[in-house]
Amino acid sequence: MATRTRCTRVRLWRWRRNPLRRRSDIIEAWILLTAGTLAVAGGLLAGLATQTAVEQDLDRQRTERQAVSAQLIEDARDKPSVSAADDDRVWAAVRWRAPDGSTHTGQTKVRPDTPAGTPATVWTDEHGHLTSKPVTHEEAQLQAALAGALAVVITSGAAVGGAFAARASLDRRRMEQWDAAWARADIRRGGKTG
Repeated sequence: MATRTRCTRVRLWRWRRNPLRRRSDIIEAWILLTAGTLAVAGGLLAGLATQTAVEQDLDRQRTERQAVSAQLIEDARDKPSVSAADDDRVWAAVRWRAPDGSTHTGQTKVRPDTPAGTPATVWTDEHGHLTSKPVTHEEAQLQAALAGALAVVITSGAAVGGAFAARASLDRRRMEQWDAAWARADIRRGGKTG
């Protein structure tokens, strides 16, 4: 009958006094503690900061952009379609008045059967230049939450990746120390250990 050896695991051994504990074990313990703290706290702070910044930027865009009535100045019948994703709309030239009263022209997407002179709605910034339609409040919240989550993943991943790189460097150094110790032991025994 074979006897089984029970292996006990010592938790937090790098932090306890131990004659076998090396300086690199203490450094590794601090690296792991710092990486864990950065991954959790830094990730959350980066995520919240990113979410807030994105949401504020999208809210600012929503307040600065305004819908303006424009008039199509060319027929859209002979224009090629943009893509199926845009309901087969086409680019056509439009004219509109800016808030300061000046007249502007630009391109917007319209249905392909739209004749010249048809009214169209375009979105402009505070200077009267064409811009894209702003996202709704719900879309802004979703985009901000996704950007915040991405910031959490990137920040936490960078902290964990840095810890793995530092541990790999420490492991290489420990292996070099082991090789040197074995070489010294081999010399003391007259070269008979290898």
